[in-house]
Amino acid sequence: MDAAPLYLLTSLALVGSPGPNTMSLAAIGGAFGARRGVPYMIGLDLGMVAVVALVGSGLWAAILSFPGIAPVVTVAASAYLVYLAFRIATAPPISRMEAPGRAPGVLPGVLLSLTNPKAYVSVAAVVSRFTLLPGRSVADELLKGGLFLALVVIVNVLWLAAGSLLARAVTNPRVRRWVNVTFAAVLVLSVAAAFL
Repeated sequence: MDAAPLYLLTSLALVGSPGPNTMSLAAIGGAFGARRGVPYMIGLDLGMVAVVALVGSGLWAAILSFPGIAPVVTVAASAYLVYLAFRIATAPPISRMEAPGRAPGVLPGVLLSLTNPKAYVSVAAVVSRFTLLPGRSVADELLKGGLFLALVVIVNVLWLAAGSLLARAVTNPRVRRWVNVTFAAVLVLSVAAAFL
């Protein structure tokens, strides 16, 4: 298991860096509060389980080999992320009682993970590059997937909390509105960067 520390560091860098999932979590935390963002975070985590399974099994590569599928996935992902950014930008600023309105739930989180190109690239990068249990391919894939998902959960909790703490630290309602709009803009930028 000599490769485990490097695997974990590489995975942490990929999972923790800003991207559609992490930026949307911070934005949801900022717009709706950490407690109300938990269902969305659970959805992101469940979606990442599916992404790890799709990439680790090779099924995702087979799906993308069909002509015309990749552009459809790209357009669907972009449209959904722009919609999510709109919801965040137009959410009322958090007050002491937390913002009214409905925070995105489990299903939107699952959908975002499943349509997030950075998620697939990150999983493919670490799963294909490292071997933690030589000669035991199934156990190796399961261990890598489990460790990757554990990091996803930890990082997601931190991004959700960071967004919520940032919004709560700002006491002026106008500045809070700008925090929501800024989070939404950063989400759209992270989407654009993921497709470049």
